[in-house]
Amino acid sequence: MKTKTIMQVGALALTLMTSSVMAAVSQQEADQLGTVLTPLGAQMESNVDGSIPAWTGGLKPGAAPVSNRFLGNPFDGEKPLFTITAANAEQYKDKLTPGQMAMFKRYASTYKIPVYTTHRTASAPQAIYDVAKRSALNTQTVDSGNGLTNFSETRNYAFPIPKSGVEVLWNHLTRYRGLNQKRQITQATPQVNGNYTIIEFEDEFAFPQYMTGVDKEATANIFAYYKQRIVAPARLAGNVVLLHETIDQVKEPRLAWVYNAGQRRVRRAPQIAYDGPGSASDGMRTSDNGDLFNGAPDRYDWKLIGKKEMYIPYNNYLLGSPSLKYADIIKPGHINQDLTRYELHRVWEVEGTLKPGERHIYAKRHMYFDEDTWQLAEVDHYDGRGQLWRVAEGMSVNDYEQGLAYYASMNLYDLIAGRYLIQGLNNEYKQGAEFGLKPKASDFTPAALRNAGIR
Repeated sequence: MKTKTIMQVGALALTLMTSSVMAAVSQQEADQLGTVLTPLGAQMESNVDGSIPAWTGGLKPGAAPVSNRFLGNPFDGEKPLFTITAANAEQYKDKLTPGQMAMFKRYASTYKIPVYTTHRTASAPQAIYDVAKRSALNTQTVDSGNGLTNFSETRNYAFPIPKSGVEVLWNHLTRYRGLNQKRQITQATPQVNGNYTIIEFEDEFAFPQYMTGVDKEATANIFAYYKQRIVAPARLAGNVVLLHETIDQVKEPRLAWVYNAGQRRVRRAPQIAYDGPGSASDGMRTSDNGDLFNGAPDRYDWKLIGKKEMYIPYNNYLLGSPSLKYADIIKPGHINQDLTRYELHRVWEVEGTLKPGERHIYAKRHMYFDEDTWQLAEVDHYDGRGQLWRVAEGMSVNDYEQGLAYYASMNLYDLIAGRYLIQGLNNEYKQGAEFGLKPKASDFTPAALRNAGIR
């Protein structure tokens, strides 16, 4: 009887352990990376009819001329294969999101999706491919997917061979962003009539593995440091946000501070998370709308629906060109779709549903992740009534010089208000993002904020 009880207790303990720590993949599965799968976990082969080609390594440095750190367009001169409009959208419905279909309905006379030849341009440095394979073998989720363990030595692409929805989400959160960088970007929230004010930001990203003077043990749960300073307009200039982005934000919540230039005070800012208001966004986005989604995943249940082929924004080099002015891009209702590029790609489809008892203005988030880069491409946001509310599109670009994916712009369309937010433009600056900086850990402390906020 005693032996039986011990066995039952042991079995229960094993069950609880299994539920709290999910196993990494086997060596046999990991060996598919770079053979059957791309080094980051996408299907390497083409689709059945060849409209999605096989991945052959992506773009390499020098794929097009670079000027003042602005990428040239490797596909300059290509014309759309066809254009989807409100008149023919039903014909392509199986490869469009509900949000895209809603945009055709809301802006029937102006919204369009120009579809181009598919190019699988994603690439990364070999060192990052090696990291992804180590992550596959070692990284595990804890606390039902809310955190990671065995990840501090790799820090990128936690689950290149995902088994669940939350693991797909973690790949977006931990994708390679390049070396430490500094960039200038703009944001606008156009009114219904198209009028807008430009908000200018200066962003700095730094990662512990690429920094000097960092305590390895103290930063084991730090994924990145992020500092954002508002440059214009004058009424907001000098305000600064500082984030220490943790890997397990439930165990150790994101650390955030703000410096208010008018008050000359540094304060903790726990509101910069979840559905707290986004910086200078006129209420048009939440904090976790940045990067299409960021932060802790713990308030949602994440269901992996599967893979499908969809028309998503891809290779938007034209949209990021310095030859354009913001006025060329920002139009009433939505951006100038004539400047956009969509391609047919395979995506991972994940649905996030707000957990009972948790709070967020979005009751459901329907997400579509590009299989080659793990970067979010489309997100549909539903309110508490189950009504489709906001539609997010990430206008992706593959940086062939740095080996990473980023957004030429992030657009969040409010279907009810008829307004939108656009973030990430840099067309009118003198140069693009600067990579390879060597900041110190002391540059990302609350004490350093006052210097960063000098007008």
